[in-house]
Amino acid sequence: MSTATFHLAQLNIGTVRFPLDSPEMAGFVNGLDEINTLADAADGFVWRLQSESGNATDIQAFDDPHLLVNMSVWESIHALRAYVYKSAHVDFLRQRKEWFQPIETPMQVLWWIPAGHIPAVAEAKERLEQLTRHGVTANAFTFRSPFDPDVREADGAIDGDAP
Repeated sequence: MSTATFHLAQLNIGTVRFPLDSPEMAGFVNGLDEINTLADAADGFVWRLQSESGNATDIQAFDDPHLLVNMSVWESIHALRAYVYKSAHVDFLRQRKEWFQPIETPMQVLWWIPAGHIPAVAEAKERLEQLTRHGVTANAFTFRSPFDPDVREADGAIDGDAP
């Protein structure tokens, strides 16, 4: 199977240090439009979670109202890696400690989805939970321990995830 058959989904979470409307979060909030526009135009970008605001800061996926989510779909792990670490996004990423508290559990998870599938937030939360409970597997992995889409584990597949 090739990556043309599958796309890469990603979820990352962060607990903000301050309210979004505080002066301490201004750099983050004011940079969202630029960073999202950069993602939208990046090679290999497919989709990102957003509300009518154009970003996902007002989507409450977890019980903790201070926990923000970012979810997107990419054509390949290489495309996502290039956006995250080789574009202006990396400067934004370097400032995360100013805006977000440390998290003891995994804060990002990657997984393969059939091309054309848009993952639900519940699906992403399940993948993050899989990573937290079981560590890296073909169904929930990280940049540091990636898997090819053809190595996905059938017994760990989530509804809508079978080829």
